Amino acid sequence: MYQTINVNGRLIDLSTPHVMGILNVTPDSFYAGSRKQTEKEIAERTNQIISEGGTMIDIGAFSTRPGAPQVSESEEMERLRRGLQIVRREQPDAVLSVDTFRPDVARMAVEEYGVGMVNDVSEGGITGVVNTPLEQDEGPYPSIFRMVARLGVPYILMSVKNNLEAMIPAFAKEVNQLHELGVKDIILDPGFGFGKSLDENYALLAKMEQLQSLDLPLLVGVSRKSMIFRLLDTDPSGSLNGTSVIHTIAVEKGANILRVHDVKEAVEVVKIVNKIM
Repeated sequence: MYQTINVNGRLIDLSTPHVMGILNVTPDSFYAGSRKQTEKEIAERTNQIISEGGTMIDIGAFSTRPGAPQVSESEEMERLRRGLQIVRREQPDAVLSVDTFRPDVARMAVEEYGVGMVNDVSEGGITGVVNTPLEQDEGPYPSIFRMVARLGVPYILMSVKNNLEAMIPAFAKEVNQLHELGVKDIILDPGFGFGKSLDENYALLAKMEQLQSLDLPLLVGVSRKSMIFRLLDTDPSGSLNGTSVIHTIAVEKGANILRVHDVKEAVEVVKIVNKIM
């Protein structure tokens, strides 16, 4: 099992799970508590993630919630530039990930602000961000794959497949493509909440350890998602306890990175699970 990734020339040890804090510089993310618009809010959230034990910050400027309005590439870049300037001022040494499916947005974040990872929820552009298929350019490799290879940064590859039987061979094919392009550090995200029904999400969670057969780090992003609040008949604001339960299961099943809204609570999960493993 891969235990390290190279981020900006630093080897990040994943043998103990890391907590990645979410920073949404958007007005319409599904969880209101994660929306940060003003300079003060962005600065406070940045420092909160680090002070509560987070080791990575994932910044996004395009909401992927169902029904979210489309955001142009120029607007996404403008939001990210503003947010990244503040993040870099407050935490200049923080490990940053940019949450985008657009190659040129990824390039801007990496080249202008030293962002260390690309987090792509479109599975290389094959599907549905906010249920809108992405255009594919000509060529055997998705454009985001080619861009990540050019940038030389770790890549978070998320699956929209709704079961492991489809997900594992698709991941294997995509990882092979990335390796052919020279991408060295790949993190797999099974994509909870993307292209999956409530029951399919929990069926995936029940057997998530099978993804370890691919011998790559695993990221889990379930924080306050509908698979929790629909099951518990609540809403995102009432989903923290359910989130912690799933984080506990995910770490036991091999998660190396938890992408979360609530950093302190996720760090506590990791500490407790590590104590018994």
